[in-house]
Amino acid sequence: MGNTIRVLPFALLALVAIASIFAPQQALFTSDQYVGADIAWLLMATALVFLMTPGLAFFYGGMVHRKNVISTMIKSMVAAGIVSVLWVVVGYSLSFGESIGGFIGNPSTHLFFKGVASGAPQLQGGSLMTIPLLLFAFYQLMFAIITPGLVVGAVAERIKFTAYVLFILLFSLLVYAPLAHWTWHPMGFLFKMGVLDFAGGTVVHISAGCAALAGALVLKRRHSHLAQEEIPPANIPYVLIGTGLLWFGWFGFNAGSALGANALAVSALTTTNTAAASAGLSWMFFDVLRGKKPSVLGFCIGAVVGLVAITPSAGFVGVPQSIFIGFIASIISNLAVYYKSKSSLDDTLDVFPCHGVGGIVGMILTGVFASNAVNAAATDGLLYGGFAFFLTQLKGLLIVTAYSFTVSFGIFKFINFVLPLRVSHEDEMAGLDASQHNEKYTQGTLLVVTEDREEVVENV
Repeated sequence: MGNTIRVLPFALLALVAIASIFAPQQALFTSDQYVGADIAWLLMATALVFLMTPGLAFFYGGMVHRKNVISTMIKSMVAAGIVSVLWVVVGYSLSFGESIGGFIGNPSTHLFFKGVASGAPQLQGGSLMTIPLLLFAFYQLMFAIITPGLVVGAVAERIKFTAYVLFILLFSLLVYAPLAHWTWHPMGFLFKMGVLDFAGGTVVHISAGCAALAGALVLKRRHSHLAQEEIPPANIPYVLIGTGLLWFGWFGFNAGSALGANALAVSALTTTNTAAASAGLSWMFFDVLRGKKPSVLGFCIGAVVGLVAITPSAGFVGVPQSIFIGFIASIISNLAVYYKSKSSLDDTLDVFPCHGVGGIVGMILTGVFASNAVNAAATDGLLYGGFAFFLTQLKGLLIVTAYSFTVSFGIFKFINFVLPLRVSHEDEMAGLDASQHNEKYTQGTLLVVTEDREEVVENV
C-alpha cells in the first residue's frame, strides 16, 4: 500500500500529461460581441481571485502552532496545482458543460477544454457573454481552487498531506462541480428554481464550511485540544497580511462576478468593502462589549466573515444594506465560535462558524435584502414583499447544506478507509512541518556580533 501511494499521484499526472498531447489544437474564437473593457476587467479580476489563495495561506498559517505553519500553508497552495489540471481535464465540463437534467455537466462536452478556446462565448441556455469563453472558464477556475483550500483550517495540525490531496480531488469532482452546475449554469436546477448566489455563498462558502465540519468530526480532536492546551498563533502579522490579501482579492471575487466592467461591478465592489469594514468593527467592538480587549485577530476574522456574508448578495443588495449584513453576520459568527469553543468539536481555525455560518447568514439575508432596483436579474427580497423568493433561498440553502455535508462526510470516511487520514500521535506531537514535509518554519533571529562571538539575543 505504501508503494502504491507513492507511485499513484505521479502516475496519474503522467497519464494526464501524455493524454494531453493528443488533444486537438484550437483556433481562438473571435466575436463582435466582445467588449475590450470587459475582457481587461475580467483578466484583472481573475488575477485578484488567484491572489486570495496565498492570502488564505498566510491567514491560516499565522493562526496555527508554529510547528504546523508550513503544512497548513501548502495545503491551501497545492490546491492551485491540483484543481488547475483537474479543471482543464474535466472539472469545467462537469460544472458548465451541456447539462444532464440540471444536475451535472456532461464530462465529454469540454474534456481537456475541448471547444472552450474556439467556442462561442455562451453557456447552454444563456445569453452571449462579452468576454471569451476561455476567460470565463479561467475566471471560474479561481473559485474552484480556493474552495477546498478553505477546508484546511478545520483539519489543520492532524491530517496527512496525501490524504488532503485526495480530498481536494474528490471534493472538486463530487461537491464543487455539482454545486457550481446547480447554481450558476443557466440549466442548473437551483438556477431555474430562482435561487440567487451572486459570487459563491452556496457554491464556495457553505460547501467549504460543511466540508470543514464533516472533516473535523471524522478526524476527531487533536491531542492538544483534548488536553485543553492553549495554542498561541504562530505569527499574527501573517494573519494581517493574509487578511489584506483576501480583502483585496475579494474585489475580484465579487465585482468580477458581474462579468463586465459595468455599474453592477462597481456596486458589488462597494458592497464588498462596506460589509467587510462593518463586520471587522462589529467583531472587535462586540468582543470589547463582552469584556475583552480589542484584538488584531478579532478585527481580521470579523472582516473575513463580512466578506463571506456579502458574497452571495454583493450584486443584489444596496450599499447601505451591506453595513447591516456585515454587522449582524459578524455577531452571529462570533457567538458560533464561542459556543463551538464550549463543545468537543475541534474545528481548528473555526472554519464552520466563520465560513459555513457566514455563508448561511449571507444566503438568508440575500433573501431579505435583494432588490430588483439594484440588479434587474434579482427578485425582490422579503423586506420588499418577496416572501416567495425568501422561501426559495431557504430551500436552496437546505439543499446545498445537506448535500455538501453528507457527501463531504462520505469523502472523508472513504479516504480514511483507503489510507490513514490522520497522522500518528508521534507525528502530531513533532508537528506536521517536520513529519509530513521534512521542513521547518523559523522566525528571524536577532544576533549581537562581537569580535569573538555571535550571541542570539531575541527571536523576532
